[in-house]
Amino acid sequence: MTAQRAASRNPWTFVPTLYFGEGLPYILINTVSVIIYKKMGADNASIAFWTSWLYLPWVIKMFWGPLVDTNSTKRNWILATQAAMACCMLVTAWSLSITQFFFVSLAAFVAGAFISATYDIAADGYYMLALTEKEQAFFVGLRSGFYRLAMIFGSGLLVYFAGRIEAASGNVPLSWTVVMCIAGALFALAFAWHYYILPYPKSDERRTAGDHAGLTSFKDVFTAYLKQEKVGVLVAFILLYRLGEAMLLKLVSPFLLDPHQAGGLGLTTSEVGLVYGTVGILALVAGGIIGGALIAKFGLRRCIWPLVLAMHLPDLFFVYMAYAQPPVAFAYPLVALEQFGYGMGFTVFTVTLMYSAEGAYKTSHYAISTGIMALGMMLPGFFSGWLQQAVGYRMFFIIVCFLTIPGMLTIPFLPTKDKDSSSS
Repeated sequence: MTAQRAASRNPWTFVPTLYFGEGLPYILINTVSVIIYKKMGADNASIAFWTSWLYLPWVIKMFWGPLVDTNSTKRNWILATQAAMACCMLVTAWSLSITQFFFVSLAAFVAGAFISATYDIAADGYYMLALTEKEQAFFVGLRSGFYRLAMIFGSGLLVYFAGRIEAASGNVPLSWTVVMCIAGALFALAFAWHYYILPYPKSDERRTAGDHAGLTSFKDVFTAYLKQEKVGVLVAFILLYRLGEAMLLKLVSPFLLDPHQAGGLGLTTSEVGLVYGTVGILALVAGGIIGGALIAKFGLRRCIWPLVLAMHLPDLFFVYMAYAQPPVAFAYPLVALEQFGYGMGFTVFTVTLMYSAEGAYKTSHYAISTGIMALGMMLPGFFSGWLQQAVGYRMFFIIVCFLTIPGMLTIPFLPTKDKDSSSS
């Protein structure tokens, strides 16, 4: 009991698992769900529309953040959400064997999305309470690394494993039932591990929402956000910068999986797990690292347009693939290059949001901006599948390329920040 009630532990024992547990549900809910529904026979319009709703909890999580902060402890929230996530994954696994699998599994994914967004709030808060400032700085790269590792595990290894089961058994529902059971078991193990290993920081005390100070400050935060310099341009940038990618995102896996006669590349489930879920994400991470290093060295002003073009021009690769329908050997480098460019360009987006968050509420302002960012990813997804079905993959990817232009047009009008002037 004394060990269990430890006020502190070595962060190596819990930081990696905390952030692996944060990345895995996000990738399962927002990316792997698309592959599941495609393999289970759903059409692209339905897949894109309904799975786009799964972004909603990350859009609005800022509104119940104060509830997590003022009720119980961060440690309790972490344990409760991981136990609930295990249940959601097991319900999803069960649902894939019934006739009404689509909406039952979708309901489980929606519940999982709200649980995952709540877990994000609790885990990030706990990280700041359980680690010293020096430890927080040291482990910030590690937590990001394990988050990305979870994404590779979820969209790479688990998808590849589902493909192998499908190939061996010829049973698509069985393959995904097994994978979702594995995911549920992992969350149950994470709950057990964290129940034993998570320390009880003295600052993580049980609290109650006994006053209205939180509501007052919440109003102040939004008022201050709306009073920022050129806030309209900033919001337009947040919503439009990734418009092309937001349209593309929900259709990449269906395009890779669809047969040639449907305009796709005809890859197997396992090949998609390798091409998009493993090689693609590794390239995304590498692009993000290099993009961040370039901005740190040369400054945002000097890097912004090269990185923006590196993000958007590779969308043309999908136009080429839709017309040429190359073999899988060509899909690996083309998808990797597109994801690499996306990783580089996304650093411009992230740094711009960080630079725009200033003053007493900078943390909350960044959270609001990321919520608007999630909204910008959710709304285009509602009609991306319908558009693709209406015009076909070739014209759809051409439209995606043109939709990258509005976001670029906002860049010259963004508020000028001089934080990188010393570097340039």
